[in-house]
This record gives sequence, structure tokens and C-alpha cells, in this order.
Amino acid sequence: MMVRRRLRLFATTAVLGATVVVAGCGAPQAPASDLRDFTGGYDGPPVTLDFWNGFTGGDGPYIRQMIEDFEKENPDIDIRATTQEWGDLYQKLPAASFAGAGPDVAVIHVEQIGTMVVRNVIEPLDDLASALDLDAEDFSEQVWKAGEYDGARYGIPLDVHSLAMYYNTEHFEKAGITEPPTDAASFQDALERLQDAGYETPFWMPSLWPAHLIDLSLLWQAGGEPYSEDGGEATWNSEEGVAGLEWMRSMVDDGYSPDSVAIDAQYVAFKNGETSITWDGIWQINDLKDSGLPFAAAPLPAVAGEPAVWANSHQFVLGRHALTDADKNDAAKVFIAWMSENSAEWAGAGMIPARASVRAETMPGSVQEPIAEEIDTLRFLPSIPGVGAIQADTLEIAVASAMLGNAPPGEVLDTEAARADAQLQANLERFGE
Repeated sequence: MMVRRRLRLFATTAVLGATVVVAGCGAPQAPASDLRDFTGGYDGPPVTLDFWNGFTGGDGPYIRQMIEDFEKENPDIDIRATTQEWGDLYQKLPAASFAGAGPDVAVIHVEQIGTMVVRNVIEPLDDLASALDLDAEDFSEQVWKAGEYDGARYGIPLDVHSLAMYYNTEHFEKAGITEPPTDAASFQDALERLQDAGYETPFWMPSLWPAHLIDLSLLWQAGGEPYSEDGGEATWNSEEGVAGLEWMRSMVDDGYSPDSVAIDAQYVAFKNGETSITWDGIWQINDLKDSGLPFAAAPLPAVAGEPAVWANSHQFVLGRHALTDADKNDAAKVFIAWMSENSAEWAGAGMIPARASVRAETMPGSVQEPIAEEIDTLRFLPSIPGVGAIQADTLEIAVASAMLGNAPPGEVLDTEAARADAQLQANLERFGE
């Protein structure tokens, strides 16, 4: 199963309700009386850590290899990994933590941090960052800041993964395109050249996943933001947001894309050589390599203004279960630190390592190198409690409706933004700023 489908499954599962996602905070587990300041190492007795993650696809072998390497170097720490679909993981984490059966360590997507904090699922990691002198200089500033919530650090980044522009190198060569397009003018020129070369619909614009991620990218490119600073209002229906969605629909209206592209159809068409360009996640790299397609990757063109693209990050978090035992607490932090420091293996999964030193080691000559070089243009959703469910229930619906021609972009964005506002305000009243 491809990562794309797993991410989509998470979004769909999250639709169970934005207010449900963050309601019913569990009572915090009492910390062990002998918890101690983390000094950067572990010299205690043998201990077993429960580690939850959602790496069920092609990324699974890479995380398993990293765990095996960690255990060889740290024979007194055994990692008991539980792997499940992301949607299942996010549903089970709060209840398991409340019952005292949650993980010691987990990996979650960065926009989930706020939700898991207010539900008393995860604990701060400021002492780990301090003990190891970790700061924004070790990572891109955006991804490092994204691991914070309410003034405390809860996430240690493993990677960043974003949308990318994939293009068929044979199609480009036939069309006389020597460089990947970087802005609106060069992208338009490329589409026209590809049509002139016989590729009738060179850029299939999806109606569903990952259409809303493209929409967010265009919003950021135009200088807009998806949510207000206090997290109480959806602002993706701004002038910049409407213009971006109108551009997406214009790809259909102007004949560069078929109408009503079904989920995954644009990716399958690209992999089969039926279309010349697709915008999809860097998690597709290994699948495209295996297909034998002649392709390359580049950052999304800045068709709406300045370079910017939606991104996400897998981040290690400390579960509340680790508070019940001082040895588990220290060992869990050692595990998180080691996985961050030794994430070169993770680049093989098609991701971009979060640490600058690891990127310098792994990215040269890789397919994702052009995207890694533009890491400062990556944009992350704010860690607003319930934001994943809210987006699935509102923004995704708006984008799909506009792309399917069911309603004008401005009208449907306004309608769904009003629904999002009600959910955001409910969460804000419940949990405060």
C-alpha cells in the first residue's frame, strides 16, 4: 500500500468529527516519583519500550532497519513496535493513554501535536533538546518550530515530506523543454509545448486527494494563510485562496486536464506515461523508480507568486506511559535522539531527513535533492487541535466540489469556511488559545 493512500485514509477517518477528535481529555497519569533530568544517555537495567507508528507501506522496512540498528548499539533497550494505519493510530492513542496502555514513544504527523497535547497523550521534550543542544540550526526553522505547542517542545522531527512536481523526461525532451518550469509563465509555456508535441492532456488536475494540498500550496505562494493566528478562523477562502482554486479549475477548463479526475487517476496516468506532469508527494519516488518510468522531480512551480509548498513532518513524541518509570523515560529519550541522529537510512524511504547534517550526507544525487534544496519554502499547517479532522470535513469538500464543477470556487470556499469556523471556535472555547 502506498503512503499516499495511508495519508488519505487518515484524513477520511478523521472526519468522524473535529470536536470529537479533541473532546474528552483523559486524566494525566501520575509521573513516577524517581523521574530525573535527562542527561543524554542511558545506563539503567534492561527495558522494553512500546513504539507506535503508522509506517505500514514501503517505508516500513526502513523504520524496522533503523530499530534493528538501534538495538544493536543499545542492547539494554528493546523496542516493541506496533504498526497500524495512521487513522487507527490517531483514534487509539487517546483511549490507550487514558487507560495506561499507550506507547512510550510514537511517531505522529506534525499537525497532530496540538490535538495530542490537549488530550494529555504526549509530554514535552525540552529537556532532551537541551541535553543534546538541539535547536533550529540542526533543522530547517519551519520544521523545528512546527514541533512546538503552547511554548513547549513536543516533537523531534524525523523528516519532511512535501508535494513535488514529477515530469516525464522523454515527454519534455520531445517537447523541447530543457529545464523544469519554475513559475507561472514557464509552466504555461511547458503545457503549450507539450500539447504541441502531441500530449493532449499533459497535466491531470486531481479532483480529490491531493487536490486540497495543491490548493494550500497555491494559497501560501500568493501570501495567504489557511487559518488565523489564534486558530479560531479558517482563512483559506481569502482572495488568495479563491484565486488558487480558480487556477486549479482552469487547468480543466483550458483543456490541459480531463474533467472529474478520480482519486489516484492522475498518478496512475503519469506512471503509465499517459500524462506528462503530476503534482504529488515525494513518497511516490520509490514506486516511480520501480515502474521504470523515465522521470525526474522538481519543486512545485511558483505559479501563484513566491515559492511555497505544502509539507508535513513525521515527528517523534514521548508518550505519557513513559512517565510511569524513570528508566523507560530516559530510554525513550535515548531512542528518540538516536533515531533523529541516525536518520540517513530513512532517506531511502523517499523522505527528506529533517537534520541538516543528514541531508548533506544523503541528498546529493537523489531524486528528492531538488526539493531538499528548497526546504525553506516548505509550509506546515499550524498545530491547531482538531485541524486534521476539520480540513477533511470542510476544505477537502470545498476543493472537490469546485474541481468537479459543482460550484464556483469562491462560493464553496465561503460555505465550507463558515462550517470550519464553527468547529474551530468550539475547540478554541474548550481548550483556549
